[in-house]
Amino acid sequence: MLSDRILSLADINLNSPNKGLLSDSMTDVPVDTAVAAQAPAVEGLTDAEAEELRAELAKVEEEVVTLRQVLAAKERHCGELKRRLGLSTLEGLKQNLSRGWHDVQVSNAYVKTSEKLGEWNEKVTQSDLYKKTQETLSQAGQKTSAALSTMGSAISRKLGDMRNSATFKSFEDRVGTIKSKVVSGTESGSDSLPSPTGSGDRPLPEHTPF
Repeated sequence: MLSDRILSLADINLNSPNKGLLSDSMTDVPVDTAVAAQAPAVEGLTDAEAEELRAELAKVEEEVVTLRQVLAAKERHCGELKRRLGLSTLEGLKQNLSRGWHDVQVSNAYVKTSEKLGEWNEKVTQSDLYKKTQETLSQAGQKTSAALSTMGSAISRKLGDMRNSATFKSFEDRVGTIKSKVVSGTESGSDSLPSPTGSGDRPLPEHTPF
């Protein structure tokens, strides 16, 4: 039987702290054969066939309970090994999350969803509306670049015309003349500057007191 093989695998490690757990707990598994015997036969089945199916169902339920007990024992033993190895709960959580994400990625639902999204993306990019929108945006970008280039050329040309105009040249000449006078006045020294009184070394006239 399958349950006998599972029990032998669970008890193969004689040093395991869970040794003997499964064999003891198996005595607590209830098998309600009386209820199964009292159940009415399904239409289309003979009494013998129904009885055989009920016996098989009881056996499968017993094996399911055994497998759950084996899984619980293995999980406890795994936790004990991790504790002895010093593996933290956070590390185990990371491993579980990574394993869970990998299981999601290889699942049929995830694969089908990815394929469906790829198909939708291909349909959208190949549609006429998408192509027209892309062409419109491209043309708008080209027109904007051309307008900016034209505006820059116009500004440069306008500045060149201003520099070549008579007004700008006259203003430039005046600025150069003022600059020359300032430079020549600075080089001649303070002696050549006119007296602030306008009368040379003559003393200032005395004011008559009131």
